[in-house]
Amino acid sequence: MSTTVAQARETISAPNKRMLVSCFLGTTIEWYDFLLYGFLAPLVFDRLFFPSLDPLIGTIAVFGVFAVGFAARPLGGLFFGHFGDRIGRKPIMVTTLTLMGAATVSIGLTPTYETIGIAAPIVLVTLRFVQGFALGGESAAGPLLAMESAPDHRRGLFAAFVQSGAAAGTVLGALAAFAVGLLPDEQLVAWGWRIPFLASAVIFAVGMYVRLKVAESPIFQAALEQKPPERVPLLAVLKRRKVPALQVLFCAMAESSTFYFTAVFGLSYGLQTLGIDNSLLLGGIVIGNALGIVTNPLFGAISDRVGRRPLIGGAYLLSALFVAFAFFPMLATAAPAIIVLAMAIPGAVLQPMSLAVTGSFYGELFDDPRLRLSGVSLGRQLGTILGGGLMPMISQSLLAFSGGKLEWVIGYFALVCGVALAAVLTARETSERLAPGARADVAADATKAPTAP
Repeated sequence: MSTTVAQARETISAPNKRMLVSCFLGTTIEWYDFLLYGFLAPLVFDRLFFPSLDPLIGTIAVFGVFAVGFAARPLGGLFFGHFGDRIGRKPIMVTTLTLMGAATVSIGLTPTYETIGIAAPIVLVTLRFVQGFALGGESAAGPLLAMESAPDHRRGLFAAFVQSGAAAGTVLGALAAFAVGLLPDEQLVAWGWRIPFLASAVIFAVGMYVRLKVAESPIFQAALEQKPPERVPLLAVLKRRKVPALQVLFCAMAESSTFYFTAVFGLSYGLQTLGIDNSLLLGGIVIGNALGIVTNPLFGAISDRVGRRPLIGGAYLLSALFVAFAFFPMLATAAPAIIVLAMAIPGAVLQPMSLAVTGSFYGELFDDPRLRLSGVSLGRQLGTILGGGLMPMISQSLLAFSGGKLEWVIGYFALVCGVALAAVLTARETSERLAPGARADVAADATKAPTAP
């Protein structure tokens, strides 16, 4: 054991430590900003921006705005993936962080429907779009930069450490929503909901300071030294790497759905249908994701030893079983400890078990670093909108359509997990391969006719 620890310390150089801290902080900030809306939506956003609608329809509208952020993610992923595969990972990561910070602070400054009428939800939709556009680039580029900078036997660990920033951002976002939720309703609606969004400015400044000091991906730079970038990397992906892109897409549907089903739809269902105290639900999310900060790297390190596919496939199967047989019965018990546990299990185990591993698995499915960010972004962002982005709105709609019955909701979630499990079973194991973008792969491509610049 001591030899293993010593080896791990030797392989993590000072530049790599700086890179990991930067990517972790960037991911934390991006997810804090992006999820604040989801956590605060059931509390106040229907009253602030859709006051003229029936409460149920207002909730669906609020989740529709939530889905807009996901609709923008594929566009952001394709845009930043294109430039990330041509000029490098670092420039786009600086840009995405700036966009996300500006949009989040602007939400905190947005007038409500009472002040500017229909313009208020229009502004809100626009800013959610910008948030999703930025996250579309960051969520693929951060883990990819870590994976491409890692030693061969640490790729899963490095990428998973960055992914744990999503858990940290979730904790911060839930704590912020919990804190303002303690305010009297009058103060919460008047000004309290704005504080978490405005506080993002401070976190952004710290993250940007660290990010500007990060080096570019060494594997990407080596690939460009052997062959120039593709003119349009996305077209090359669609021509030569369609199968990996589809596998990423189906996996990303379930990866994102596990969190958004339990933490966003589950939060809304617990509050509005079961009448559970908001502090219990958010407390469970905080505890689960606080543990997820640790379990993410743990699952990443395990995947370096046993492979990526067993963990990812197991995560989707366990998620479907948990939602089908345990999640809603646990919420319905009215026992505080069991309710907290129901909300904590996804963040502590189910989500990290897939999220931590996909940070390396997605990128490893694409051998050429000059196409990797575009391929991962295409599959991941489309999968995220079709999965987690639409999950709260579709689940709420199915609940309304069925008259409050959960069978349709559970069946839909199980279907998403089943499709993802099939994608994992058809994918190849990647943990034992040469370093992603192995020089031999690029060199072999370089013997072919060069691509037009």
